[in-house]
Parts: sequence; C-alpha cells; structure tokens
Amino acid sequence: MDSLLTVPFFAGLTLAVLLPLVGNLLRLRDEWLATLGLAHLAAAGALLGMAAHLPAFVGALAGALAGAGAKQASGGRSNSAYGLMILAGWALTLLIAANTMLGDALAHALIDGQLYFAGWREFAIDIAVVLAALPALRWLMPRLVAARLFPERERANGLPAWRWHLGFDLLAATAIAAGLVTFGLMASFALIFIPPWLAFRRSTDWRRAQWLAIGIGATGFATAFWLALVLDQPFGPVLVTLLVALFVISSS
Repeated sequence: MDSLLTVPFFAGLTLAVLLPLVGNLLRLRDEWLATLGLAHLAAAGALLGMAAHLPAFVGALAGALAGAGAKQASGGRSNSAYGLMILAGWALTLLIAANTMLGDALAHALIDGQLYFAGWREFAIDIAVVLAALPALRWLMPRLVAARLFPERERANGLPAWRWHLGFDLLAATAIAAGLVTFGLMASFALIFIPPWLAFRRSTDWRRAQWLAIGIGATGFATAFWLALVLDQPFGPVLVTLLVALFVISSS
C-alpha cells in the first residue's frame, strides 16, 4: 500500500471496529435514528468550528454533544426529536456553507466523505477515541443490556441509571464526531447502522453479535477502501453501496 494511503487506511479501520460496537447498543436501545441526527449536528458543528478557525473535530464533537445533551434534556428516546436533529443539522450545514468562506465543497466533503485526506491528526484522534471508548464500553455494556432487558431493575433497586445512559450518549456522540471528520457523515452512519443490523439478524447471542458486527464493519471497510482505489471512485459511496449490497444479499 502506498505510504500516503497507510495513515487514512488505519485511521478508518480503527473506527470501522468501534462504530459497529456502538451501533449494536444503539440498535438494542432502538435508537439507530439518533445516530443520523447526531451526525448531522456534528457536520454543522464541524463547519461552524472551521469557520471560527478551530479543528473540525472540535466543532463536530461540540455539535454531537449538543445533540446528546438535548436528547437527555428532552427526557429520553424520541424518534420525533431525532428527526428534528436531522433537519436542524442539515439546514445549519448548508446555511453555514452558504454564508462563510468554506463553501459547498467542504460541506459536501463532510457529508460524502473525505477519507483519503485523513492525516496524522485524524489518526491520533481516532486512536484516542478508540482507546477511551473500549474500556468505557466494557463498563457500560452490561448495564445498558440489563436496562433494556430488565427496565424495572433500575427503578426497584434505586440505581443511578442516568450515569450510564448519559455516559453512553456522550460516547456515541464522540465516536460519531470522529467518524464524521475521518470519512464523512453517510459512511459513518452506514458503519454504525448496517453491520449491527446484520449481526442482530444472524447472531444467536450478544457476544456473537459483537464479533459479527466488528467483522462486517472491518471487512466492509477494507474491501471498500480497495475497491475505491482500484475503480478510482470516492470512498464514502463505495462503502455505503457495498454494505447495502451485502445486506440485500444476506436477506435474499
């Protein structure tokens, strides 16, 4: 592999492992639509941050965390609230692009994907996010699974459930922000949405669903990276097409 492509490949691969794990918990909680809402807000935040001469990740993280905070303030899960996040993020992204020096090209890059331009900064951010997220997931996962399967347990035992629910929302927002600045909005959404969906359909237990989601995400990412280079195509649409095709084939 060309040395210029090594850093983008491994930057993306780290998130291709993390995002499906986060997606598994989002699917378990019936919150997959929240991912798209947070991603749109992260895109708007990234553009706003760059307009203020801040790194894209800082703005993306602020936007995603704002969405996670609004979700908590609204009192929990609501598909209507997630729909408002998507619309607000989409509108803000285009308005910021139209009224700053950033232009539409940068807005499209955030939405469509710009993996081949990822450098050492993005790689360092992705590694830091993964190293922080994996032990956090290890602590959060049994609590979130128990909260989903036995919701009365938290209330009956007076457990401080808000800590792990808020903690996971913040973790998901951070992972989505990292994915946005590494390979774009729709590629991030595809990795957090389709591998867990396939894993839930094919797995017989939670552990297998975890490994299957990781395998699909990492293999799909590596295959899309190779195909995009060979066919001289943009990475984001190739990854999304590949994962959608995989889902269709596995469902037939």
